[in-house]
Amino acid sequence: MTTISIIKADVGSLPGHVSAPNHLINEVEKVLEEGMEESTIIDYHVASCGDDIDLIMSHDNGEGESEVHELAWDAFQQATDKAEELSLYGAGQDILSEAFSGNVKGLGPGSAEMEFEERESEPFVAFLCDKTSPSAFNYPLYKMFADPSNTAGLVLDPSLHEGFDFEVLDYYEGETANLSCPDEIYDLLALIGETSKYTIQKVFKKDGSPAAAISTEKLNLIAGEYVGKDDPVAIVRCQSGYPAVGEALEAFSFPHLVPGWMRGSHNGPLMPVSEENATPSRFDGPPRVVALGFQLNDGELIGPKDLFDDPAFDRTREKAQNAAEYMRRHGTFQPHLLREDDLEYTTLPEVLEKLDDRFS
Repeated sequence: MTTISIIKADVGSLPGHVSAPNHLINEVEKVLEEGMEESTIIDYHVASCGDDIDLIMSHDNGEGESEVHELAWDAFQQATDKAEELSLYGAGQDILSEAFSGNVKGLGPGSAEMEFEERESEPFVAFLCDKTSPSAFNYPLYKMFADPSNTAGLVLDPSLHEGFDFEVLDYYEGETANLSCPDEIYDLLALIGETSKYTIQKVFKKDGSPAAAISTEKLNLIAGEYVGKDDPVAIVRCQSGYPAVGEALEAFSFPHLVPGWMRGSHNGPLMPVSEENATPSRFDGPPRVVALGFQLNDGELIGPKDLFDDPAFDRTREKAQNAAEYMRRHGTFQPHLLREDDLEYTTLPEVLEKLDDRFS
Protein backbone atom coordinates (compact mmCIF):
# COMPACT_ATOMS: atom_id res chain seq x y z
CA MET A 1 0.00 0.00 0.00
CA THR A 2 1.18 3.50 -0.85
CA THR A 3 0.28 6.64 1.07
CA ILE A 4 0.29 10.15 -0.36
CA SER A 5 0.53 12.87 2.28
CA ILE A 6 0.32 16.57 1.58
CA ILE A 7 1.16 18.61 4.65
CA LYS A 8 1.24 22.40 4.33
CA ALA A 9 1.95 25.44 6.45
CA ASP A 10 2.63 29.16 6.23
CA VAL A 11 5.82 29.77 8.18
CA GLY A 12 6.95 33.06 6.64
CA SER A 13 6.44 35.12 3.51
CA LEU A 14 8.07 37.68 1.23
CA PRO A 15 6.72 40.38 1.35
CA GLY A 16 3.61 40.38 3.53
CA HIS A 17 1.47 37.39 2.52
CA VAL A 18 2.58 37.07 -1.13
CA SER A 19 4.98 34.14 -1.50
CA ALA A 20 7.10 31.58 0.32
CA PRO A 21 10.71 32.41 -0.63
CA ASN A 22 13.29 29.88 -1.78
CA HIS A 23 15.24 30.44 1.47
CA LEU A 24 12.47 28.54 3.30
CA ILE A 25 11.88 25.94 0.61
CA ASN A 26 15.59 25.08 0.69
CA GLU A 27 15.33 24.49 4.45
CA VAL A 28 12.40 22.06 4.23
CA GLU A 29 14.07 20.19 1.36
CA LYS A 30 17.11 19.53 3.55
CA VAL A 31 14.91 17.89 6.18
CA LEU A 32 12.95 15.84 3.64
CA GLU A 33 16.18 14.63 2.04
CA GLU A 34 17.18 13.26 5.44
CA GLY A 35 13.76 11.63 5.69
CA MET A 36 14.38 9.82 2.40
CA GLU A 37 17.82 8.69 3.52
CA GLU A 38 16.29 7.27 6.71
CA SER A 39 13.45 5.63 4.71
CA THR A 40 10.75 7.58 6.54
CA ILE A 41 9.41 8.59 3.12
CA ILE A 42 9.92 7.14 -0.35
CA ASP A 43 9.84 10.39 -2.32
CA TYR A 44 8.80 14.02 -2.01
CA HIS A 45 8.16 17.23 -3.91
CA VAL A 46 8.08 20.67 -2.30
CA ALA A 47 5.65 23.14 -3.86
CA SER A 48 4.20 26.47 -2.87
CA CYS A 49 1.00 28.40 -3.40
CA GLY A 50 1.17 31.97 -2.23
CA ASP A 51 2.70 32.11 1.25
CA ASP A 52 2.19 28.39 1.91
CA ILE A 53 4.77 25.63 1.59
CA ASP A 54 3.25 22.31 0.51
CA LEU A 55 5.10 19.06 1.24
CA ILE A 56 3.92 16.33 -1.14
CA MET A 57 5.28 13.04 0.17
CA SER A 58 4.91 9.36 -0.69
CA HIS A 59 5.53 6.56 1.80
CA ASP A 60 4.22 3.17 2.91
CA ASN A 61 3.39 4.01 6.53
CA GLY A 62 -0.34 4.76 6.25
CA GLU A 63 -2.37 7.86 7.09
CA GLY A 64 -1.58 9.86 10.21
CA GLU A 65 1.74 8.09 10.74
CA SER A 66 3.72 9.83 13.49
CA GLU A 67 7.20 9.65 11.89
CA VAL A 68 5.97 11.20 8.64
CA HIS A 69 4.09 13.97 10.43
CA GLU A 70 7.07 14.64 12.68
CA LEU A 71 9.30 14.91 9.61
CA ALA A 72 6.98 17.58 8.19
CA TRP A 73 6.85 19.30 11.59
CA ASP A 74 10.66 19.38 11.80
CA ALA A 75 10.84 20.76 8.26
CA PHE A 76 8.46 23.59 9.11
CA GLN A 77 10.29 24.29 12.37
CA GLN A 78 13.59 24.60 10.53
CA ALA A 79 11.99 26.89 7.94
CA THR A 80 10.48 28.95 10.76
CA ASP A 81 13.93 29.44 12.27
CA LYS A 82 15.16 30.70 8.89
CA ALA A 83 12.14 32.98 8.52
CA GLU A 84 12.84 34.51 11.93
CA GLU A 85 16.49 34.95 11.03
CA LEU A 86 15.44 36.86 7.88
CA SER A 87 12.67 38.79 9.70
CA LEU A 88 10.13 37.51 7.19
CA TYR A 89 6.49 38.38 7.70
CA GLY A 90 4.38 35.88 9.62
CA ALA A 91 7.35 33.73 10.69
CA GLY A 92 5.95 30.51 12.16
CA GLN A 93 2.38 31.73 11.62
CA ASP A 94 0.84 28.25 11.28
CA ILE A 95 2.91 26.71 14.08
CA LEU A 96 0.42 27.01 16.93
CA SER A 97 2.22 24.71 19.38
CA GLU A 98 5.78 24.54 20.65
CA ALA A 99 5.82 20.74 20.84
CA PHE A 100 4.97 17.97 18.41
CA SER A 101 2.38 15.55 19.76
CA GLY A 102 2.27 12.61 17.36
CA ASN A 103 0.34 14.25 14.51
CA VAL A 104 0.18 17.75 13.00
CA LYS A 105 -3.61 17.83 13.29
CA GLY A 106 -4.58 20.48 15.78
CA LEU A 107 -1.09 22.01 15.76
CA GLY A 108 -1.62 24.43 12.86
CA PRO A 109 -0.39 22.79 9.62
CA GLY A 110 -3.02 21.29 7.31
CA SER A 111 -2.87 17.76 5.95
CA ALA A 112 -4.58 15.68 3.29
CA GLU A 113 -3.68 11.98 3.13
CA MET A 114 -4.74 8.94 1.15
CA GLU A 115 -3.65 5.28 1.35
CA PHE A 116 -4.33 2.92 -1.56
CA GLU A 117 -3.07 0.01 -3.62
CA GLU A 118 -1.27 1.41 -6.66
CA ARG A 119 -2.89 0.63 -9.99
CA GLU A 120 -0.82 -0.36 -13.00
CA SER A 121 -0.81 3.34 -13.87
CA GLU A 122 -1.56 5.72 -10.99
CA PRO A 123 -2.12 9.39 -11.94
CA PHE A 124 -3.18 11.89 -9.30
CA VAL A 125 -3.47 15.66 -9.00
CA ALA A 126 -2.43 17.74 -6.00
CA PHE A 127 -4.57 20.86 -5.70
CA LEU A 128 -3.06 23.64 -3.55
CA CYS A 129 -4.96 26.76 -2.48
CA ASP A 130 -4.09 30.10 -0.94
CA LYS A 131 -6.25 32.80 0.69
CA THR A 132 -9.31 30.62 1.25
CA SER A 133 -10.85 27.89 3.43
CA PRO A 134 -11.41 24.11 2.98
CA SER A 135 -14.98 24.64 1.75
CA ALA A 136 -13.48 26.17 -1.41
CA PHE A 137 -13.27 22.56 -2.63
CA ASN A 138 -17.00 21.85 -2.11
CA TYR A 139 -18.07 23.14 -5.50
CA PRO A 140 -15.27 21.59 -7.65
CA LEU A 141 -15.42 18.20 -5.87
CA TYR A 142 -19.17 18.06 -6.40
CA LYS A 143 -18.59 18.87 -10.09
CA MET A 144 -15.85 16.23 -10.40
CA PHE A 145 -17.58 13.33 -8.69
CA ALA A 146 -21.31 13.98 -8.98
CA ASP A 147 -22.09 16.24 -11.95
CA PRO A 148 -22.20 14.57 -15.39
CA SER A 149 -22.22 17.99 -17.07
CA ASN A 150 -18.63 18.26 -15.82
CA THR A 151 -17.54 14.62 -15.70
CA ALA A 152 -18.79 12.85 -18.80
CA GLY A 153 -17.44 9.58 -17.44
CA LEU A 154 -20.33 9.42 -14.94
CA VAL A 155 -22.52 8.71 -17.98
CA LEU A 156 -20.11 7.19 -20.48
CA ASP A 157 -17.78 5.05 -18.36
CA PRO A 158 -19.27 1.90 -16.73
CA SER A 159 -16.58 2.05 -14.02
CA LEU A 160 -17.90 5.46 -12.85
CA HIS A 161 -21.58 4.82 -13.46
CA GLU A 162 -22.39 3.78 -9.89
CA GLY A 163 -21.22 7.15 -8.55
CA PHE A 164 -19.22 8.06 -5.46
CA ASP A 165 -19.67 8.44 -1.70
CA PHE A 166 -18.93 11.76 0.03
CA GLU A 167 -17.78 12.22 3.62
CA VAL A 168 -18.95 15.64 4.83
CA LEU A 169 -17.57 17.35 7.95
CA ASP A 170 -19.48 19.74 10.18
CA TYR A 171 -16.74 22.19 11.22
CA TYR A 172 -18.34 23.24 14.47
CA GLU A 173 -19.68 19.93 15.77
CA GLY A 174 -16.67 17.89 14.57
CA GLU A 175 -19.03 15.23 13.19
CA THR A 176 -19.15 13.63 9.75
CA ALA A 177 -21.97 12.32 7.55
CA ASN A 178 -21.60 9.94 4.62
CA LEU A 179 -23.79 10.50 1.57
CA SER A 180 -24.04 8.22 -1.44
CA CYS A 181 -24.40 9.79 -4.88
CA PRO A 182 -26.28 9.90 -7.16
CA ASP A 183 -28.98 8.56 -4.78
CA GLU A 184 -28.48 11.31 -2.17
CA ILE A 185 -27.23 14.07 -4.41
CA TYR A 186 -29.84 16.59 -3.24
CA ASP A 187 -29.05 15.84 0.40
CA LEU A 188 -25.36 16.37 -0.36
CA LEU A 189 -26.07 19.73 -1.96
CA ALA A 190 -28.23 20.76 1.01
CA LEU A 191 -25.12 20.44 3.16
CA ILE A 192 -22.15 21.49 1.06
CA GLY A 193 -23.83 24.61 -0.30
CA GLU A 194 -23.58 26.00 3.24
CA THR A 195 -19.85 26.50 2.98
CA SER A 196 -19.43 28.28 6.30
CA LYS A 197 -20.48 25.12 8.20
CA TYR A 198 -19.86 22.04 6.03
CA THR A 199 -16.95 20.84 3.95
CA ILE A 200 -16.24 17.71 1.94
CA GLN A 201 -13.50 15.77 3.72
CA LYS A 202 -13.16 12.59 1.63
CA VAL A 203 -14.60 11.00 -1.51
CA PHE A 204 -14.74 7.22 -2.08
CA LYS A 205 -15.71 4.77 -4.76
CA LYS A 206 -18.58 2.44 -3.85
CA ASP A 207 -16.10 -0.32 -2.97
CA GLY A 208 -14.42 1.98 -0.42
CA SER A 209 -11.38 2.85 -2.54
CA PRO A 210 -10.29 6.44 -1.88
CA ALA A 211 -10.89 8.98 -4.63
CA ALA A 212 -10.14 12.33 -2.98
CA ALA A 213 -8.86 13.69 0.32
CA ILE A 214 -8.99 17.29 1.54
CA SER A 215 -7.31 19.13 4.41
CA THR A 216 -10.08 20.43 6.68
CA GLU A 217 -8.17 22.16 9.49
CA LYS A 218 -9.58 25.60 10.35
CA LEU A 219 -6.90 27.72 12.01
CA ASN A 220 -9.32 30.09 13.70
CA LEU A 221 -11.14 27.22 15.44
CA ILE A 222 -7.80 25.81 16.64
CA ALA A 223 -6.31 29.10 17.80
CA GLY A 224 -9.57 30.73 18.93
CA GLU A 225 -8.70 33.85 16.91
CA TYR A 226 -7.77 34.90 13.40
CA VAL A 227 -4.19 33.89 12.58
CA GLY A 228 -4.48 33.52 8.80
CA LYS A 229 -6.54 31.57 6.29
CA ASP A 230 -6.58 27.77 6.20
CA ASP A 231 -5.32 27.50 2.59
CA PRO A 232 -6.50 23.92 1.95
CA VAL A 233 -4.94 21.20 -0.19
CA ALA A 234 -6.52 18.19 -1.89
CA ILE A 235 -5.47 14.91 -3.50
CA VAL A 236 -7.56 13.58 -6.40
CA ARG A 237 -6.96 10.24 -8.11
CA CYS A 238 -7.64 10.23 -11.84
CA GLN A 239 -8.39 7.91 -14.80
CA SER A 240 -9.48 4.23 -14.90
CA GLY A 241 -12.47 4.29 -12.57
CA TYR A 242 -11.98 7.90 -11.48
CA PRO A 243 -12.52 11.24 -13.26
CA ALA A 244 -10.07 11.86 -16.11
CA VAL A 245 -7.41 14.46 -15.45
CA GLY A 246 -9.23 16.83 -17.80
CA GLU A 247 -12.51 16.28 -15.95
CA ALA A 248 -10.86 17.04 -12.61
CA LEU A 249 -9.44 20.26 -14.04
CA GLU A 250 -12.70 21.22 -15.75
CA ALA A 251 -14.26 21.58 -12.29
CA PHE A 252 -12.13 24.73 -11.83
CA SER A 253 -13.08 26.31 -15.17
CA PHE A 254 -15.64 28.48 -13.36
CA PRO A 255 -14.01 30.82 -10.81
CA HIS A 256 -16.61 30.37 -8.07
CA LEU A 257 -16.71 32.69 -5.06
CA VAL A 258 -14.91 31.48 -1.95
CA PRO A 259 -14.35 33.00 1.52
CA GLY A 260 -10.94 34.42 2.45
CA TRP A 261 -9.02 36.98 0.40
CA MET A 262 -7.91 40.08 2.35
CA ARG A 263 -7.63 39.49 6.13
CA GLY A 264 -9.70 36.33 5.70
CA SER A 265 -12.79 38.56 5.66
CA HIS A 266 -13.95 38.76 2.05
CA ASN A 267 -15.54 36.69 -0.70
CA GLY A 268 -13.65 36.45 -3.95
CA PRO A 269 -13.23 34.27 -7.06
CA LEU A 270 -10.96 31.21 -6.92
CA MET A 271 -8.52 31.72 -9.79
CA PRO A 272 -6.67 28.70 -11.27
CA VAL A 273 -3.05 29.65 -11.95
CA SER A 274 0.39 28.19 -12.58
CA GLU A 275 2.64 27.76 -9.57
CA GLU A 276 4.73 30.68 -10.86
CA ASN A 277 1.67 32.93 -10.77
CA ALA A 278 0.43 31.74 -7.39
CA THR A 279 1.52 35.02 -5.82
CA PRO A 280 -1.68 36.77 -4.68
CA SER A 281 -1.06 40.51 -4.65
CA ARG A 282 -4.20 42.51 -5.46
CA PHE A 283 -5.92 43.05 -2.11
CA ASP A 284 -3.87 39.98 -1.08
CA GLY A 285 -5.64 38.02 -3.79
CA PRO A 286 -7.75 37.03 -5.47
CA PRO A 287 -7.66 33.52 -3.98
CA ARG A 288 -5.55 31.06 -6.01
CA VAL A 289 -5.50 27.35 -6.78
CA VAL A 290 -2.60 25.40 -8.32
CA ALA A 291 -2.88 21.91 -9.85
CA LEU A 292 0.21 19.67 -9.97
CA GLY A 293 -0.11 16.36 -11.82
CA PHE A 294 1.92 13.28 -10.88
CA GLN A 295 2.29 9.64 -11.83
CA LEU A 296 3.21 7.14 -9.13
CA ASN A 297 5.72 4.38 -9.81
CA ASP A 298 6.17 2.10 -6.79
CA GLY A 299 5.92 5.14 -4.56
CA GLU A 300 8.20 7.32 -6.69
CA LEU A 301 6.67 10.65 -7.70
CA ILE A 302 7.02 11.17 -11.46
CA GLY A 303 6.39 14.83 -12.26
CA PRO A 304 4.93 17.26 -11.57
CA LYS A 305 3.19 18.81 -14.53
CA ASP A 306 1.90 22.32 -13.76
CA LEU A 307 -1.60 21.74 -15.13
CA PHE A 308 -3.09 25.24 -14.90
CA ASP A 309 -0.08 26.63 -16.79
CA ASP A 310 -2.21 26.40 -19.91
CA PRO A 311 -3.83 29.09 -22.10
CA ALA A 312 -7.02 26.99 -22.00
CA PHE A 313 -7.62 28.58 -18.57
CA ASP A 314 -6.97 32.15 -19.74
CA ARG A 315 -10.71 32.81 -20.13
CA THR A 316 -11.32 31.49 -16.60
CA ARG A 317 -8.65 33.81 -15.25
CA GLU A 318 -10.24 36.71 -17.14
CA LYS A 319 -13.62 35.89 -15.57
CA ALA A 320 -11.94 35.75 -12.18
CA GLN A 321 -10.41 39.19 -12.75
CA ASN A 322 -13.81 40.60 -13.76
CA ALA A 323 -15.44 39.03 -10.69
CA ALA A 324 -12.67 40.38 -8.47
CA GLU A 325 -13.20 43.88 -9.87
CA TYR A 326 -16.96 43.63 -9.28
CA MET A 327 -16.56 42.38 -5.70
CA ARG A 328 -13.92 45.00 -4.84
CA ARG A 329 -16.25 47.82 -5.84
CA HIS A 330 -18.40 46.87 -2.82
CA GLY A 331 -15.61 48.03 -0.50
CA THR A 332 -16.48 47.09 3.09
CA PHE A 333 -20.07 46.15 2.24
CA GLN A 334 -21.52 42.67 1.94
CA PRO A 335 -21.56 40.48 -0.12
CA HIS A 336 -17.84 41.25 -0.59
CA LEU A 337 -17.47 41.25 3.19
CA LEU A 338 -18.24 37.87 4.79
CA ARG A 339 -21.40 37.46 6.83
CA GLU A 340 -21.32 38.05 10.58
CA ASP A 341 -20.78 34.47 11.80
CA ASP A 342 -17.86 34.05 9.39
CA LEU A 343 -16.28 37.24 10.74
CA GLU A 344 -16.43 36.01 14.34
CA TYR A 345 -12.80 34.87 14.33
CA THR A 346 -11.38 37.78 12.34
CA THR A 347 -10.15 41.08 13.82
CA LEU A 348 -13.50 42.84 13.25
CA PRO A 349 -15.03 41.85 16.64
CA GLU A 350 -12.31 43.87 18.39
CA VAL A 351 -13.51 46.95 16.49
CA LEU A 352 -17.20 46.28 17.15
CA GLU A 353 -16.52 45.78 20.86
CA LYS A 354 -15.66 49.47 21.17
CA LEU A 355 -19.11 50.38 19.83
CA ASP A 356 -21.13 48.23 22.25
CA ASP A 357 -22.01 51.11 24.56
CA ARG A 358 -23.13 53.29 21.64
CA PHE A 359 -26.35 51.27 21.26
CA SER A 360 -29.33 51.91 23.51
